Amino acid sequence: MDAMDELNLLFDLSRILDKHADLRGALGPFLDLLEARAGLQRGVITLLDRSLGMLRIEEAHGLTEDEKRRGLYRLGEGLIGRVFESGSPLQVPDLSTESRFLNRAGDRPDVDLVDVACCVVPIRSGDDVIGTLSAERRLGSAPKAATASDAAFLERAAELIAESAKLRERILEDRVMSCIDDSDRVEPPGEDSLPPNLSGGLVGTSAAMRAVYELVAQVAPSDATVLVSGESGTGKELVAAEIHRLSRRADGPLIKVNCSALPESVIESELFGHERGAFTGAVAQRKGRFELAHGGTLFLDEIGELSQQVQVKLLRVLQEREIERVGGNAVVRVDVRVIAATNRRLEDEILAGRFREDLYYRLNVFPIRVPPLRERKSDIVLLADYFAEKYSRRNGKPIKRISSPALDLFTSYHWPGNVRELENCIERAAILSTDMVIHSYHLPPSLQSAQSTNTEPTTTLEAALSRLEKELIVEALKISRGNMASASRRLGISERQMGLRVHHYGIRYKLYKTTLM
Repeated sequence: MDAMDELNLLFDLSRILDKHADLRGALGPFLDLLEARAGLQRGVITLLDRSLGMLRIEEAHGLTEDEKRRGLYRLGEGLIGRVFESGSPLQVPDLSTESRFLNRAGDRPDVDLVDVACCVVPIRSGDDVIGTLSAERRLGSAPKAATASDAAFLERAAELIAESAKLRERILEDRVMSCIDDSDRVEPPGEDSLPPNLSGGLVGTSAAMRAVYELVAQVAPSDATVLVSGESGTGKELVAAEIHRLSRRADGPLIKVNCSALPESVIESELFGHERGAFTGAVAQRKGRFELAHGGTLFLDEIGELSQQVQVKLLRVLQEREIERVGGNAVVRVDVRVIAATNRRLEDEILAGRFREDLYYRLNVFPIRVPPLRERKSDIVLLADYFAEKYSRRNGKPIKRISSPALDLFTSYHWPGNVRELENCIERAAILSTDMVIHSYHLPPSLQSAQSTNTEPTTTLEAALSRLEKELIVEALKISRGNMASASRRLGISERQMGLRVHHYGIRYKLYKTTLM
């Protein structure tokens, strides 16, 4: 590989580590890419199991699960243990003559080791060695010196593994989970929940999103009312869902209500329920969303759309934690945590008299602002990868990568529709793709640039302005039927300026007198 190929491969390897929620899920594709793009076969990643005091295989290309379990190495034992203990990379030009090769995991015949070079490099986290990365290359007629460049590349790849998001915490979590009996094991997120941060669907590593994660983690254990604000499409509902998931009410229901989607005539019944005969069509008693959310969380989206009448009743519920069904007199106690969301500035709504100030302060106990996508541009590529993988599976069409021109368009666009607009673009592109790649021409016209569509300006600014000026003068002369004085007043210039421009552009103003009379 040349330097550019290596750089591109390292970039793709880092993207694999970023977009997987757990360490184990990333290592398999990581080794697959090493073999496919660099020709490095039988990749093995070992990590230190502190409970055993031994190195064990976390992932190995070409080994069965039983063979992986047999791959345990004491510190200093074999090639892997030696590299871990010394912290220095090791190059073996021919495995068939290497006495330190233990073949611990598998039963490989000697003939399979002839002309096979091997490199083992340490995986470091700060000053500590936490594991090893190794791979082989069948040299054949290739020079033995190839192992030196392979070792240098593997060291850079090992740095990516060590620097991936909080590797130590991931390893610890994996170790704890591996000790849990299968009957008590917590299942990993499903195919629609693959973010690299919080597992509730939030994706992003930017400073703006890290601030959101921190606020979510702080408020989730409490029962405080939360007001989530942000533009449409930023993921306010995902923030509410994550707060519920991390709260003590996680086993209770999460009931979602879009206040803007319900007509004013039924919103009160939807929230508080109704008694039989309360109104035409109320043939039976019906519980409202507050009762359904008892013991859990109620998410009120677009809270700024509520009418003043409903705002008064909602304020009472927040104060007293009790409701009355429509058409009834009985008081029903409810144990509900309320999370509200809005894309409006409620402070402006208060000044305009459309939102109650006392309700605002009841809701705004713990505010969280979700940043628009234009304020977290570093997350765009990560989000694009996440959605590409999501819709690749959903549509049964493999998407292997997103082209560089497409990524350039993503990062230069202003995204007025935020994450929702990005998701829609990726879904459309995944459907249109025919070669497992999302190209720039798969993206909607609103994202296209002059360069991507070959529609760059073919004239100078001065020429374009002159053409516009001539068109305006002609239009003014047509309207004034060739009257220069009237046309100049219409354009806000003097008659002298009008005469000079007519002469400059060669406009036959008298023509408009004769043709329109």
